[in-house]
Amino acid sequence: MCRNIKRLRHPDHPPTDHELHDAALQFIRKISGFHAPSQANEEAFNTAVCDVAGVARVLFQSLRVRGRARATV
Repeated sequence: MCRNIKRLRHPDHPPTDHELHDAALQFIRKISGFHAPSQANEEAFNTAVCDVAGVARVLFQSLRVRGRARATV
């Protein structure tokens, strides 16, 4: 989809809230086609960014890496 998307799964630590927010923002910008939404769409845009970041956090909390216990975030 976008070659600039960074892998957030690190071998030594879970992704930070900042990394998750930035990745979610990039994703929402890409799929919406807006770099910055209009005032009329700003609330929906920001809600989508928060929702995607939250779902990504749940994903990382749920992942099991072979040989290690689930990461605590």
